[in-house]
Amino acid sequence: MVLRSTVLFLLAGLAEIAGGYFIWIWLRNDVSVGWGLFGGVVLVLYGIIPCFQQFPSFGRIYAAYGGVFVVMSIIWGWWIDGIKPDIFDWLGTFIVLIGTTIVLWAPRKNIELKE
Repeated sequence: MVLRSTVLFLLAGLAEIAGGYFIWIWLRNDVSVGWGLFGGVVLVLYGIIPCFQQFPSFGRIYAAYGGVFVVMSIIWGWWIDGIKPDIFDWLGTFIVLIGTTIVLWAPRKNIELKE
């Protein structure tokens, strides 16, 4: 389950970042609308991919995905845009990944919150 989950998180992250990047290119670089349309299609795929996760909670899936997105965004910026991450980028990424791990895989008991 961990391998499947990881692959789906990576695919969703790639779809969101690439889709947004294609729209960014279209709007910022005065290229054809095809870039923007392709980016929109890829972003729709991003919305579909996490639905194949086996975890029962939509909120936890998207919260955990946020951590994966941060990591992939830092790497994308480094490889595609040539912006080398600094110590604060890596520190923030590490902190986010700790939170992602807790949200997704912490052992839970069925505890009801009392108000």
